[in-house]
Amino acid sequence: MSPFHLTRTLPEDATDAALRADVQRGLTGHPKTLPPKWFYDAHGSDLFEKITELPEYYPTRAEREILIARSGDIATAARARTLVELGSGSSEKTRHLLDALTDLRTYVPVDVSESALTQAGQALAAERPGLDVHALIADFTAELTLPDTPGPRLVAFLGGTIGNLLPAERAAFLASVRALLAPGDALLLGTDLVKDEEVLVRAYDDAAGVTAAFNKNVLTVINRELGADFEPGAFDHVARWDAEHEWIEMRLRSRTAQTVKVPALDLAVDFAADEEMRTEVSAKFRREGVRAELSAAALELSHWWTDTAGRFALSLSVAR
Repeated sequence: MSPFHLTRTLPEDATDAALRADVQRGLTGHPKTLPPKWFYDAHGSDLFEKITELPEYYPTRAEREILIARSGDIATAARARTLVELGSGSSEKTRHLLDALTDLRTYVPVDVSESALTQAGQALAAERPGLDVHALIADFTAELTLPDTPGPRLVAFLGGTIGNLLPAERAAFLASVRALLAPGDALLLGTDLVKDEEVLVRAYDDAAGVTAAFNKNVLTVINRELGADFEPGAFDHVARWDAEHEWIEMRLRSRTAQTVKVPALDLAVDFAADEEMRTEVSAKFRREGVRAELSAAALELSHWWTDTAGRFALSLSVAR
């Protein structure tokens, strides 16, 4: 069995502190918001896995199609000896890259979930003799310190997750990624593309109601962790296309006027009837917009691959 290392860079209480801060800020803001990362407790992660299998939800299938078809091209272009994956989760999609990167020596999965990192990392270390797996328990949206690993490095940020960041947050994130790279290192970025509004809305408001349950799960997380008394059935799931910003917004709409108490924060929050609280932004992209955002972070777009239907793109950019 090849080496498996696990390094914690997040304090043990970091998740609780972050949840408290996000809920306090979000529920007292105007309009009210909650960050999408709090969807993902164990139940929320299971629901998201179900979403990726729905006929309406194309991004996972489209990205997988590109990885299967183009991992060899990605490997040839990147020549990576270290692969760093941000938000690695189960590392399932990454296996296509790991198969193709024949010079790879080290894989560095980065995630906030210790259990996901341990399960995936130990399995990969056992399956792939000679691959050093060094997992990091870390928040990739914060400052990140990578282990000393051989170059060139390829940082992968897949799944279209960058679309969950607002423009200023994306700029800060891309600048932080660039700070991890030496000249010639590369970023592999997954971006969902602008397309027909009906297709987009269906992907976030499926007929079976799985996405609605996923959206409302954030309320269950707050109830459990902070003692709140949200009633998920008192909110409706809303998915809306914002044509000006070219992003999907997921919201929760209060069915009635109500007051929600959050004892852990000594907070009482009033909702008006039909008031909406934003829980996710999912930006969609165009090639030139991606190029411009990468360039602003001193990353030069060198390769662009899409699925056959042109729904999703993987781009490779090189650190200048």
